[in-house]
Amino acid sequence: MSKKAGEVRSGQVKISDAFWSQMQEKVIDVVIPFQEKVLNDEVPGVAKSHAIENFRIAAGLSQGEFYGMVFQDSDMAKWLEGVAYSLTVKPDSALEARADDIIEIIEKAQQPDGYLDTYFIVKEPERRWQNLHECHELYCAGHMMEAGAAYYEATGKDRLLRVVERLADHIISLFGPEGEKSHGIPGHQEVEIGLMKLYHVTGKEKYRDMARHFLEERGKNPDYFYEEKMKRGWQHWGQYSTDKLDVTYNQAHETVYEQKEAVGHAVRALYMYTAMADLAGADGDEKLYQACRTLWENVVNKKMYITGALGGNPEGESFSSNYELPNDMAYAETCASIAMVFFAHRMLEMEMDGCYADIMEKELYNSTISGMQLDGKKYFYVNPLECEPGVSGKLFGYRHSLPMRPGWYACACCPPNLVRLITSLGKYCWSENDSAIYSHLMIGQKAELEKAQVIVDTSYPWEGKADYTIMPKTEEEFTLAIHIPGYVDFEREENCLRVNGEILDAGKLLKKGYVYITRKWTVGDKVSLRFPLEVRRAYANQHVRENAGCVALLRGPMVYCFEGVDNGEMIQSLRIPKDLKAIPFTCEEGVLKGNVLLSIEGYRMVGSDELYSEKPPVKEKAKLTAVPYYTWANRGENQMRVWMQEE
Repeated sequence: MSKKAGEVRSGQVKISDAFWSQMQEKVIDVVIPFQEKVLNDEVPGVAKSHAIENFRIAAGLSQGEFYGMVFQDSDMAKWLEGVAYSLTVKPDSALEARADDIIEIIEKAQQPDGYLDTYFIVKEPERRWQNLHECHELYCAGHMMEAGAAYYEATGKDRLLRVVERLADHIISLFGPEGEKSHGIPGHQEVEIGLMKLYHVTGKEKYRDMARHFLEERGKNPDYFYEEKMKRGWQHWGQYSTDKLDVTYNQAHETVYEQKEAVGHAVRALYMYTAMADLAGADGDEKLYQACRTLWENVVNKKMYITGALGGNPEGESFSSNYELPNDMAYAETCASIAMVFFAHRMLEMEMDGCYADIMEKELYNSTISGMQLDGKKYFYVNPLECEPGVSGKLFGYRHSLPMRPGWYACACCPPNLVRLITSLGKYCWSENDSAIYSHLMIGQKAELEKAQVIVDTSYPWEGKADYTIMPKTEEEFTLAIHIPGYVDFEREENCLRVNGEILDAGKLLKKGYVYITRKWTVGDKVSLRFPLEVRRAYANQHVRENAGCVALLRGPMVYCFEGVDNGEMIQSLRIPKDLKAIPFTCEEGVLKGNVLLSIEGYRMVGSDELYSEKPPVKEKAKLTAVPYYTWANRGENQMRVWMQEE
């Protein structure tokens, strides 16, 4: 299926929104400078990065040894990409100059043949391209390509773009179906996304063709990585063995057209699905689109947590079996939720279906930003739906699931990934084609589109209220299509759509989650949306055994959770009444100030102090408080649960 609408660049959209503007300001003013210091090893008490110094050593500007993960370069690349997008949000000549200096170092580190990977340049130059399974040269290359494309789009400067084009050309010279070229594939998918970004920016088809090769070569020979290992006779991680490899871990077990279930490492899978969807749209490839659709359905309907989190199995940071979604042992990597935003966005370009926008919204308001502390200085790698102090982060099976966010990680993929997502938020808000502009996210902003300037004023996500002011750039008729969240029922009288004050029949204009308004627009035309944000209950499929008898609470796009700091000890003893009465209120003080919390008349079950008793517990009335999930673990270490037992 070919693209129905094109991508809007982040620089075309200026976010002006009570919720997201402060998030972007925090990332730009706090997180980017903080991460720059981390990358320069200037922050005491956090895991050493050495990423910038690795490039300096590779460039011959410093003496020393490589330090960090084999894929340490990717942290630098993602930070640079985030900086590029930040410059479109808030120009900063000093930051841009520092980024230019880093790009100059990267350029000097690049080898004459185009190769660029500091681990192998500094530490093991004789082993380049011999361990695609573990050493992630292609993964790092993909992230650097994304950074080069973003920096060029943001600043017009092509120095890094030229670096990554040389790198991509080097890769094309080595891999492919022709002659003596290697049939190798990435151990960690990402380069496919980077190559597609280069294609979109440069228009050079060779980059798109290389992305297709890597995608379609995957699974043709499931034993490729094993054969590669036996040929080289060494491995990077752990002790060398001749054991067969788990090829489902990196989705190399079948071709992309044969895969029907999301398996293996969640981030690798979702990066692959993103590139598949991008390529399907670019080439009008119906077969590839259907492969994406099949995998989408499996992920969303059988493998996704209610927060949008993905990856229920800590072993291999991977998807679990269908419906196996443990709350307290969830892996739920921040990067996986970010990758799901990418996947949803690419699917939207092919089909304007609200199911994709709904998931994108769910991810953005819940399991992506939960990965960052409200002050922007600490980060979760893992985002569980239940936390128990003394167990979480300590006992076997739970050590990955921390009760508080650390300052940094030795494997620090998630923090800079959040930077690039939040600073590029504008690009996810809109798509545009010859006849229509599509609004995907109800975020306050000013968007400079081809057909119109659109100013969006909204109090979402705390109120169901948004106004779109249209300043057309053409006298021709065109369509404004606005995504209506799936939980909004326009059959109800209190839900209202108006154009210049005139009520429209939204139900008749609604198609696959979008209301389509077609007219000759005049300057100042206003489209208004009003709908109540009620507290909703959600129940899990009965196959999800962990949530039997439980309920989760939602309001607008937000998933709510309960913390011990508000509700006392043993929140597992709390019960949500069937006749739910939840009163939203705005928090007026503390770190949660400005967030809408829920006050609930519920119950606490009180039982015997004995370990087991034949006397049933009795219920006592209790006032309960729920907070938005993304805000948890900002007020000290305490219990947390999303799924609560219902009375």
